[in-house]
Amino acid sequence: MALADLTPAERHRQIAAVFTDRVRAAKDWDAPAPVAGWTARDVVRHLVGWLPGFLSSGANVGLPSGPSVDDNPVAAWQTQRDAVQALLDDPSTAHRTLADRHIGEVPVDQAIDRFYTSDVFMHTWDLARATGQDDRLDADFCAKLLTDLEPMDEVLRSSGQFGPRVPTPDDADVRTRFVAFIGRDPFWTPS
Repeated sequence: MALADLTPAERHRQIAAVFTDRVRAAKDWDAPAPVAGWTARDVVRHLVGWLPGFLSSGANVGLPSGPSVDDNPVAAWQTQRDAVQALLDDPSTAHRTLADRHIGEVPVDQAIDRFYTSDVFMHTWDLARATGQDDRLDADFCAKLLTDLEPMDEVLRSSGQFGPRVPTPDDADVRTRFVAFIGRDPFWTPS
């Protein structure tokens, strides 16, 4: 089944599994990442860092904290992945609401799906590229996200969430166009 056709819990399980594989296989946590000024460790730090506050302030949902990303990025990621999966697997989560001044009121599972799981998907490329691993992303899901995000181009750029769109060749595939849309140079390699 295509990623776009899955429930929020199923989609997180699959996307987080791919990211987890990249986390477990990373050897150099200080390797530069495609995001300017970030290392491989910072990719994990970003994902582990922003979601707990988003859920706590918007839905009064607390995630357990794990080890520091500085001390153990693998365990820090796995703790959060497991907590998010347990939250999404809980049938009552779909009936909880997250309130945010930017997005209004959204069911918690949909908020996690739209903002966090998609972020994990995007940052899988960053971590893979930084650590020399398989950086291929699901092409159909890249196309869906690109279709969903392109109408919000100006808002996303002005918010600082994405860097400037990177030009791509006219014949670029959807993965390349997606990576470029989110502000990454699709041809970036560690120096």
